[in-house]
Amino acid sequence: MNNSRTALMLVGAALFMLGLAFASKPLYDTFCRVTGFGGTTQIADKAPEYVSDREISVRFDANVANAPLKFRATQNALPVQVGAHTLAFYEVTNTSVSDVNVIASYNVTPHKAGRFFNKLECFCFEERIIKAGETKKLPVIFFVDPAIEDERGTDDVRTITLSYTFFNTDEFKGAAKTASLD
Repeated sequence: MNNSRTALMLVGAALFMLGLAFASKPLYDTFCRVTGFGGTTQIADKAPEYVSDREISVRFDANVANAPLKFRATQNALPVQVGAHTLAFYEVTNTSVSDVNVIASYNVTPHKAGRFFNKLECFCFEERIIKAGETKKLPVIFFVDPAIEDERGTDDVRTITLSYTFFNTDEFKGAAKTASLD
């Protein structure tokens, strides 16, 4: 009886850990979106009605991980009034002779500003195809939530850096196919 109970508890614990492993990615993503953890930005439907006198400088960073692209911000930095929506642009050029499927990951620093940095529109929301030799101008519309003024420990946020990294999604799909064939 004791061995049966122990075996049943071990099987139950193993099933619980397996379920937790499957749920960990969506739970972590939800946690990051809600808290701004790791500089995860927010997505908004509309800009706030209140615009503050406080101004924060927003810097723009552009990176490429595994794609034949030239990617850059068209501006280095912009002064942004807290609560006001702002339009900025990035530019991407496919330097290869083939079309490339890409997606951009993003975050802000300092990380504590993530939950106050809201995007209304962004090229990063979906995967896109950049045709061979094509150059695209990519807009992002954002605002810094006025709630940053009420949050303890954010008085020192005078500059926020918005960073994007483009990834070639075909390489991930190819790696997944190769792994499934093994």
